[in-house]
Amino acid sequence: MSSIGDDELRRRKLEEALEVKSLRRIISAYLNYPEAAEEDIRRYERCFRKLPLAHKALLSHVPLKFQKLRWCVSQNSYFIFEMLKAFDPPIDMSVGIDVSDDLAIKNAPFKNLSSSETNLRPSESGSNSAKLHNAKVHELSSGDAGAYEDPRPETINKEKKIQSLSENVGNCSVASEPNGMVKSGDASSCQSIQNSPSLFSAHCCDGHASSSPDWLDPSLQFHVPLVDVDKVRCIIRNIVRDWAAEGQRERDECYRPILKELDRLFPHRSRDSPPACVVPGAGLGRLALEISCLGFISQGNEFSYYMMICSSFILNHSQIAEEWTIYPWIHSNCNSLSDDDQLRPISIPDIHPASAGITEGFSMCGGDFVEVYSDPSQAGAWDAVVSCFFLDTAHNIVEYIEIISKILKDGGVWINLGPLLYHFADTYSQEDEMSIELSLEDVKRVAFHYGFEMEKESTVATTYTTNPRSMMQNRYYAAFWTMRKKQPTPIGEQAAENSTAHDL
Repeated sequence: MSSIGDDELRRRKLEEALEVKSLRRIISAYLNYPEAAEEDIRRYERCFRKLPLAHKALLSHVPLKFQKLRWCVSQNSYFIFEMLKAFDPPIDMSVGIDVSDDLAIKNAPFKNLSSSETNLRPSESGSNSAKLHNAKVHELSSGDAGAYEDPRPETINKEKKIQSLSENVGNCSVASEPNGMVKSGDASSCQSIQNSPSLFSAHCCDGHASSSPDWLDPSLQFHVPLVDVDKVRCIIRNIVRDWAAEGQRERDECYRPILKELDRLFPHRSRDSPPACVVPGAGLGRLALEISCLGFISQGNEFSYYMMICSSFILNHSQIAEEWTIYPWIHSNCNSLSDDDQLRPISIPDIHPASAGITEGFSMCGGDFVEVYSDPSQAGAWDAVVSCFFLDTAHNIVEYIEIISKILKDGGVWINLGPLLYHFADTYSQEDEMSIELSLEDVKRVAFHYGFEMEKESTVATTYTTNPRSMMQNRYYAAFWTMRKKQPTPIGEQAAENSTAHDL
């Protein structure tokens, strides 16, 4: 083999090892959740023990609250572990991460991790996490997945073929088996776990230990920074926003205006040839699903594997509405009206995704928006682009807008709702990550340059993953617009315009 071939093989092995390490770090963050939560509770207890006896007497109920917190953590941990067991990694997790002595691995243990994984609002921790270079298109449909083969994961700078699945009543899939077969959700009889900080102590009601994939073996996990675990807590709050009755107010504020606008713009949708809509930054998938239910071929795109792991579980494996109970507000003692408010349970999902009435062709595409949709096959492929709390996740917002224009058909529409709280504005690192931070006026000017015309514009006041019973409510005044990509001017008309301009 030539030296060039050896170098290429070596590079691929290094990339694969770094990707495995990146995904293991994300999984490790989930698995470290109970341990980190237990450490918080122990800190609360240490502080309480320092109180004078008279003060302890006034707060005699507080030790019981600490025990309740532990129980709530155990319930969240059980949900997380069941979610991880159902996850189908897009890469071979058995690959050793120390494939060579290359300094790229030795000297930069998380160099391949990008803070783009923090596709979360800044109120939620934002630190560097894993950037995975594998994109995988997952299908959610009323389809018979067994009739089609799903391609193995491929790098996101290669051609992505969007496939749909045919009829499969009662099954709702975003993740798929390597051979394309949809995995049916396994309704577990387990309702709780032992009071233990370790997820590996999960037990079912009959006392038998829950089985788990080999790649969840504790020996393969990392100890991760607490900021990574904070992202897990953020995901739990995002679940409320997208998949709980308590998140309905935020969905009404953010998603309903978008859905009404799509309904207005595409009044004569055909089941035989439905319009196609892509939702970059789809998060946990609820907006993309609602658009599908409206009669569109809808594709959600999400970069964060924190998000993708969770959305896949909810969409694939939910058997009934309100199947799971989580406790999303337990990790902050600030601004609580009462302990009961802080410890209240939230049932998820509020609907059964498979029974929601989706349109055939609904899918979730994992990968970086820029890399996936820069592919030539995506040019002019979409009737609509919906971006909700997405634009400010860009390193280069101009590039986002350019790609949105390219993937839209002539006359296609771009509906956007969100603030401009740029995610990388306060990122300080040796790499000096790019962050282009434009005003709203400049954002619109760039959009006009790339062929957009403003049709409708307003401001929407809303919150993001906010505890509705908290004493503190951070509100965004989000830009909400509909822009249309201009049709090309016919050659005859353009010649006439040029002639008129010349005469003038």
